[in-house]
Amino acid sequence: MLRITLRLAMVGLALFLLVPCLSQAEEIRLNSIGVRGGVSGSSPIGKKETQYFQEYDVMANWSFPWEWYSESGWGVGTRLMASVGAVTASGDTVFISTVVPGFVFGKKDGWLSLEVGGGGALLSQHHFDHQNMGGNFQFVWDTAVRAKVYRGVGVGYWFHHMSDATLYGHNGRGFDLHMIEVSYRF
Repeated sequence: MLRITLRLAMVGLALFLLVPCLSQAEEIRLNSIGVRGGVSGSSPIGKKETQYFQEYDVMANWSFPWEWYSESGWGVGTRLMASVGAVTASGDTVFISTVVPGFVFGKKDGWLSLEVGGGGALLSQHHFDHQNMGGNFQFVWDTAVRAKVYRGVGVGYWFHHMSDATLYGHNGRGFDLHMIEVSYRF
């Protein structure tokens, strides 16, 4: 799993470095802010969860200057998503913060988008009553479908995977969340 994660990170870095050659440069700008929350699912990637998890956070998305959009407005851009919030399981509540760079596929105006990215998370505690996460640093993979519904107000669905990718050995377990977002896009 760690080899796959490292390969994906290397491919992502290579693409990230190549995209400026194909792009129209702009400045980094705040794209959206929002809240999201969700619960763990029944089919996690990797080892089976032994806990029922919930996560709630506030998030912000920044658009990076590397993008390519056609005259019709469809294309690909780069972004950075960051969040702070809480994870709960078995009566324990811990602080979580994430930083996830990624790609946005869809309309430039944000009417509809598919976002994918990988990054990291820090937890204030990694051991829950019935599940050990392995360590405080975790890898994160996000896939989101987001849409504007009225003026700047948007909604989205996030599949949020978090695990240590055996960074701390084979005993750590991650979790997958299904999250709903409400956001405001600038």
